[in-house]
Amino acid sequence: MTNAGAASAALRGSVPTDKIYLHLSGFKSCGFFQRAVNVMSSISTLFPSRLQVTEHSFGTRDEYRNWLLEGPNAFRSSSSDPLAKKHTSSPFVWIGDRAGGCPGEVPIQTFVGGHDDSLAWARALMDPKPASTSLTASMVPDGYTAGKYDYDLLVVGGGSGGLAASKEAVKHGARVAVLDFVKPSPAGSVWGLGGTCVNVGCIPKKLYHRAAISRESYAADAEAFGLGSVAPPPANWETLRTNIQNYIRGLNFKYRVSLRDADVTYKNALGKFVDAHTMTLTDKKGKESTVTFGRCLVATGGRPTPLTCPGGELAVSSDDIFSMKSSPGKTLCVGASYISLECAGFLAGLGLDVTVAVRSILLRGFDRECAEKIGEFMEDTGVTFRKGVVPAKLEKTAEGKIAVTFDDGKTENFDTVLVAIGRSGDTKSLGLENVGIKTVERNGKIAAKFEQTIVPSIYCIGDVMEGCPELTPVAIEAGLALSKRLFSSSTKPMDYENVCTTVFTPVEFGTVGLSEEDAKERYGAAEIDVYHKEFTPLEWGLSPHRQSRQCFTKVIVEKATDKVVGIHFLGPEAGEVMQGYGVAMKKGMTFTELTETVGIHPTSSEEIVTLSVTKASGADASAGGC
Repeated sequence: MTNAGAASAALRGSVPTDKIYLHLSGFKSCGFFQRAVNVMSSISTLFPSRLQVTEHSFGTRDEYRNWLLEGPNAFRSSSSDPLAKKHTSSPFVWIGDRAGGCPGEVPIQTFVGGHDDSLAWARALMDPKPASTSLTASMVPDGYTAGKYDYDLLVVGGGSGGLAASKEAVKHGARVAVLDFVKPSPAGSVWGLGGTCVNVGCIPKKLYHRAAISRESYAADAEAFGLGSVAPPPANWETLRTNIQNYIRGLNFKYRVSLRDADVTYKNALGKFVDAHTMTLTDKKGKESTVTFGRCLVATGGRPTPLTCPGGELAVSSDDIFSMKSSPGKTLCVGASYISLECAGFLAGLGLDVTVAVRSILLRGFDRECAEKIGEFMEDTGVTFRKGVVPAKLEKTAEGKIAVTFDDGKTENFDTVLVAIGRSGDTKSLGLENVGIKTVERNGKIAAKFEQTIVPSIYCIGDVMEGCPELTPVAIEAGLALSKRLFSSSTKPMDYENVCTTVFTPVEFGTVGLSEEDAKERYGAAEIDVYHKEFTPLEWGLSPHRQSRQCFTKVIVEKATDKVVGIHFLGPEAGEVMQGYGVAMKKGMTFTELTETVGIHPTSSEEIVTLSVTKASGADASAGGC
């Protein structure tokens, strides 16, 4: 391999992320030396936080060669790199531990090379795309022997992740069984195969949200579009609930069929560990049996964290709200999580009186500016926020209402109290203590590395795994990747970085990458640019009811590399908008590449590719017309 090839190959394997102190030595009349100095100095001028250049210039060629090659103190001999020891030409370029110094004073940490090597190094340094790597999931041997137990893989939990993992494992020759047993919520709600997402999460939430958006759109836009001026009545909850629940039951049936078609054994039973290869199963009639497994995958997901104040048992959760037989009526949503705000949004959109009790901030962990804009939008659409309070007591009134006393001493009556203050891993009944697995105290989740727990034969994915994004597609991809590693030749780990998500509040919020706060913490406030814009979607433009409501987008860029590290979008169909940008983020998109992309007109998504105003500029960020 040539010097240039070696230098660039090494750099592709490990691109420096800290400040680089680059030293260039050569003689003044050498054109190659002067060109290398000019290139590196230009990069240093543009990105001073990334690169600092020190030039060591010799008056003549002989002076340079004497310093580099001659005698026992020849500079090149101080390097352990064989390429450096053979180098004879000008320039000689290396990375040191500091800037400045006389020629030879700063030792060689990394030899870069000569002229061609240095230019190749510079191109690799400025390449915004991720380095080509072959990440490997280093897992502890679990002693697996095919055919030794009843099942090669026992999956505990019939949610999206567990089902995906089970069917993938069968493709690679494993004998697989899935256990799924829904424990009733405190309010008595139960559901079928498919887990949280299908039954009490993403699917019903999106359908209720769609109903609310349809009603709100008619109310705001119908007159302007010539469709009449009669305000829509509150939605018929019973009809909507029945249609959604029927749709979900159809999905439950399809999941059963898909397991049968994939040759996965389905058991409607509750599992409890006996040891690292044995479980007892209890069916709905209380009958017990025993099953053995080579490997076990815990994919039980999470359940809502209950309200612990006196009378907390009167509250319902997201396990219950979607299947309530009658309208929730006047509702208090406790918590500022995305689940709480999504539920508050669709309930208000359906015509109900909704209040949100917020202890501290909205949407903790999300971009703060976007979270506050969501709150403002929801208040403008009729949701009441009670900030800085939590329920201190719930009591049933003679009229059948729930009297909520807040910790500020004020009391208000509601028909329904919905608690959405977080979720905990559904692990209490698994018997993890029998195999020596301790859950995380604050949330009941299981710690794992590459989805493998401290017991090598027991694995976990999805919401039950500590540190895992609580998103259905994440659990699915993790399950697929794990099964490929366990039962085929794959060593590829799950990539949890740059995962897109959307919060389905009345103004939808799509996001991928870092929040502005996290970007500042990682790179420093002075090292990022935040491009932002407020805009009104074209489809809102005719309605006077929409004029006070603005949508918003921002893109966060690392200055040194021009790399996009975060994209945030508040507006219609945010999930549809954000998915494609997520692919680009995975590929290491730069801001230049983003803004050189031709937008689709007229769409809200094009507002992202036409961003040009930074926060630091102080210029008006409002979008104009075409």
